[in-house]
Amino acid sequence: MSGPYTYRLYNDSTTSEGVRFTAKYTRAELEQMTTFQLRSICTKERLVEGLANPLDRDKLIQLILRYRGADSRKLITVPNKGGFERLEQAIRRYLGTDRKDSGRMRVPAKIVLYEDIMLDRTDGYRVEAELPWLDEGNVLIVNREDELCGVLNLVRSGEQGKDYYLCRDSMAELRRTVNQHYSLLFFRRRESDYLYEAYYGDKPLVPTSLHAVRVPVAELVIRQPERTDAVLAIDFGTSNTTAGAYLDSGYVSMPDHGGAGRIRLNDINYVQFPGPSGPDGEWLEVLPTAVAVEDCSNPKQIVYAFGEAALRGEGAIGKQATVLRGIKRWVNDYKRAEELIDPEGRTARVPRSEILGAFIRYVVGMAEQQFKCRFHHLHISAPVKLKTQFIEMFTEIVPEYRIEAADALDEGVAVLYNTLADQMERRTFTDGREYQALVIDCGGGTTDLSSCRFRIEDGRIAYKLDIHTTYENGDTNFGGNNLTYRIMQYMKIVFAGYYAAEERLPDTEIQALIRESPGDIYRYVDEHGVDALYAELERRYREAEAILPTAYRRYEHANREEYERVLGNFHLLWDAAENMKREFFRRTGILRSRFETENVIPADTDLNIAVMNRWMVSVLENGRFREEYRLPDVIFNIREIEQLLKADIYGIVRRFLEDLYQDGRLQDYSIIKLTGQSCRIDVFREALKEFVPGRSIEFRQKPGDQDRVSELKLACVRGAIRYLNSKKMGRIEPVLSSDVPAIPYAVSAYTHTGVEKVLIESLAPLGAARYISRPSHTAEVEFFLSASGASPRRQVYHNRPGLYRPVTYEEIAQQYGKDILQDDTDSISNGETRYFVFTGGSHWGFHVVPVARQDEMLQLGEKHFFAFEDDLSELDFFDGTK
Repeated sequence: MSGPYTYRLYNDSTTSEGVRFTAKYTRAELEQMTTFQLRSICTKERLVEGLANPLDRDKLIQLILRYRGADSRKLITVPNKGGFERLEQAIRRYLGTDRKDSGRMRVPAKIVLYEDIMLDRTDGYRVEAELPWLDEGNVLIVNREDELCGVLNLVRSGEQGKDYYLCRDSMAELRRTVNQHYSLLFFRRRESDYLYEAYYGDKPLVPTSLHAVRVPVAELVIRQPERTDAVLAIDFGTSNTTAGAYLDSGYVSMPDHGGAGRIRLNDINYVQFPGPSGPDGEWLEVLPTAVAVEDCSNPKQIVYAFGEAALRGEGAIGKQATVLRGIKRWVNDYKRAEELIDPEGRTARVPRSEILGAFIRYVVGMAEQQFKCRFHHLHISAPVKLKTQFIEMFTEIVPEYRIEAADALDEGVAVLYNTLADQMERRTFTDGREYQALVIDCGGGTTDLSSCRFRIEDGRIAYKLDIHTTYENGDTNFGGNNLTYRIMQYMKIVFAGYYAAEERLPDTEIQALIRESPGDIYRYVDEHGVDALYAELERRYREAEAILPTAYRRYEHANREEYERVLGNFHLLWDAAENMKREFFRRTGILRSRFETENVIPADTDLNIAVMNRWMVSVLENGRFREEYRLPDVIFNIREIEQLLKADIYGIVRRFLEDLYQDGRLQDYSIIKLTGQSCRIDVFREALKEFVPGRSIEFRQKPGDQDRVSELKLACVRGAIRYLNSKKMGRIEPVLSSDVPAIPYAVSAYTHTGVEKVLIESLAPLGAARYISRPSHTAEVEFFLSASGASPRRQVYHNRPGLYRPVTYEEIAQQYGKDILQDDTDSISNGETRYFVFTGGSHWGFHVVPVARQDEMLQLGEKHFFAFEDDLSELDFFDGTK
């Protein structure tokens, strides 16, 4: 099955003549699989010995490697102490005459290498050769005097063919020499492996004779990456992350277009990441927000995998390796420690901030690799309610970068500015007229609704842009993952009915689960609510758990085999549901979907074939698990999926727009902007038309967008880039403002006598900060956050006297002048600390700032922000309870 969340090994390759190529597996891949997946390979590859005899896991790996093993490549990548010298010594001793095949090889005329920046296939340094002996291996860079200057890796482009490309690890050593007449030395596989052993081995090697094809390079340049003033914009999403920058002709002194001509000067450039097929497949402008643990043997240097590389191992290695999704939800608790486990079962405990920092540094590193520069200035978009927290969090966890704060745009405004920039470029606005816009952002995990008033004036020297925003509504528990889960529920019910042995489940047609006809769903939701419509589906889903279990948390105390079976069921069904959703709503003309084990040409043109190469589910029968390798002979059609999702989508739209519709404010909006990948769904726009005319909804796709990354997903990062660049170039004079929301929260603390002191009053006008006093040795101060109808929530400020610093009031006033008054600091006694409390940022939380007096000197403590609302989402689809 195609798509970024696939659960597969390899697609079966078939030539036009129908000759099937056998898949090959490396030991590293096989060791990351469960016993059941190894048996699945034996079934698929017809390895009879692995099926007739109940082999254990190690013997299954040996069997597969014997018949379907892929040779592991011995490539020189990360530095090894003394390796460069041993390699150079081996060349001087054993390099014999050159092979006479250089005329049959074509290499790039110019190669540019950057220290500490990797080289990969996207750089476009292709090598074409008509040499039957040439294989993947190590390529040495030498000068005319045979001095070693560096090592590159030759990697095949695809499974077959004679095309290769040059790559290099970012940490690989490079040496400049006085003689700069460079050549590349290509070796046979055996000789390349010898060089590998010389570089990484610690024992003397037996003498040998090395012969290479020497190919001169017209120009080889070794550079230090240059620091750029360009801003790298990152849209850090719940499910997916995007990044990009505007690169003008002077973003570095010597722009390098790369071997593939990838960098477009004076334009927006998006960062690309490996897609579902890995680095050798298609690269996309979107990175799944996922982190996996590869090696935590050294707790101080944990090795992570990101994006698609992290998801490929999910569910394949049972309980052992940690895969983290939804890390954006950590913003209000990013200092908490996480227990990590690598594929070998080794554990480490690290703070969430380290994982978040590693993810952001990976994104920046990919940008630097592709744009050949060093970034130091980042803009990270955030939801409007969490803008302050995000800026403070990333400022702390990636201190080596400057995080944009003064000109930081929240996600809604960034999306809106992308539309305004189009209007200014096309001059389709009325000068000085005030417009109103509504932005609906439905992403992977959250949905937000923001409104704004804006005015564009064509000034004498620049456009004067006035944007005033208001946060209208939001749901931190609804997004694209909710739709995936709903499809997974339906699939699980249908598959459980298909596999049930004796007592088959009742009718699994969609009409039996969603009993209202498609035309009556909106009316039913209006009268009874969303939960009532899905009541039968939820009940049947719980019944299906007894046949096709997916709630793996319930099996944590069972044996490892049962846990891995249920975990595998969950990930296989989730991935199948995710890809079905993508296929239905990405492409036009697809009305039905079914699963096959191999690529086939469908006779029906409206039938989408999804390839599932790792299909193996564990069915529970009479208290025991059995394996099912048969793909269910069922077909899902678009009408069923639309009927399934219709109530969920209408429910969220209704909750957002009904009040605006009832009081007539919805008519005032001249633009209704949809953004986020989930808004691509036709059902979403159909639900909106119940409240607004279709022509008012702005929804456009780029040509060919259905097969790549949605323009809706790029709208946020594109808007932020365009805004920052326009302001930098002086094209706009922006004035951004937002309504101060009425705060439905109260914050209080108790004095030592037990008297409650209100520090922030609910719905009251804002004023100077109020405070609670404690002795300076106090370690913890309790605050209580309460809202109407809810129990107070305890928030604890942890006092750290060692971080206090002597200050004058003038220094305090520079930071907190309007919040902390001088009269309140002058009256602090020796040995007393006052904890000042005031709302912060866009008033979606409150700050606590301690001020103490010691030996008649004021001391300022560490400021801490407490959010009114906890995490981005309380709903986790990957917690093992679904």
